[in-house]
Amino acid sequence: MREIVDFISSTVLKCGYRGAVIGISGGIDSAVVGKLAVDALGKKNVFGLLMPERDSSKDTLEDSKLVTRFLGIDFKVKNISSVLRSVGCYKLQPPALLIPQSVKEKYVRDKWKQLSSDPFLDDLADRGNEEFKRGLAFYRAKHRVRMVSLYLEAEKRGYAVLGTTNKTEWLCGLYVKWGDDSSDIEPIKHLFKTEVMDLARDLKIPARIIEKPPSPDLIPGVNDETAFGLQLNELDEVLREIEAGKAPNPHDSKVMRVMEILQAAEYRKLRNLSIIQKK
Repeated sequence: MREIVDFISSTVLKCGYRGAVIGISGGIDSAVVGKLAVDALGKKNVFGLLMPERDSSKDTLEDSKLVTRFLGIDFKVKNISSVLRSVGCYKLQPPALLIPQSVKEKYVRDKWKQLSSDPFLDDLADRGNEEFKRGLAFYRAKHRVRMVSLYLEAEKRGYAVLGTTNKTEWLCGLYVKWGDDSSDIEPIKHLFKTEVMDLARDLKIPARIIEKPPSPDLIPGVNDETAFGLQLNELDEVLREIEAGKAPNPHDSKVMRVMEILQAAEYRKLRNLSIIQKK
């Protein structure tokens, strides 16, 4: 923990930033990064941006405000629905304002299964039918608008943008290219998700935040474990074995699932390709 705090403070100082902006989502990762940033830079030098939109869970904003109160930082609520609407994002998926949340979540889960036999792998590989690809464009636009909003707030202040991607997400491709992978400093990218959860307890993050199912809060009914097809502790256990150089059991269904994810996640790394790289 001390090492991460020192990393944040020394990097901000070395790069000439005056502080840091972080997107507060109401989830455990942004809460942990926020607390580490406060410990490193002080409350007055950390600014939180809360970015709900049309499809956000009703609890998202309240959980995000709970985190900002815990951190004691200044913040702004910026609803990004109008921006998403203006760029045509919401035209890809109809509104469901009057439908109960539980019904929306079941509909989305059922639709996911109808459109693809393995939605997460198809997402990673950018494949699928026309309707599935519209869904990819729909949810990815949200992350990219949030990234633009974060940099707008950061650059006005001369602040760094702090990312909240953890090692599990990074290895498995659970991020949006040019979205939540875009930041100046990534304080927890070396920590598996289960390690972030342990750190959250050490940092006394509110229990409500620790106990809620991890979710990108972009599509109703889809959380991290739904996407992975594995419980997070199971996923991290296999990832640790692979990282340690142990030969995973190829006949274990969990191991096979992780290997499929890692292989498909390679597509996420494609960016800025040029003929120069071939020489």
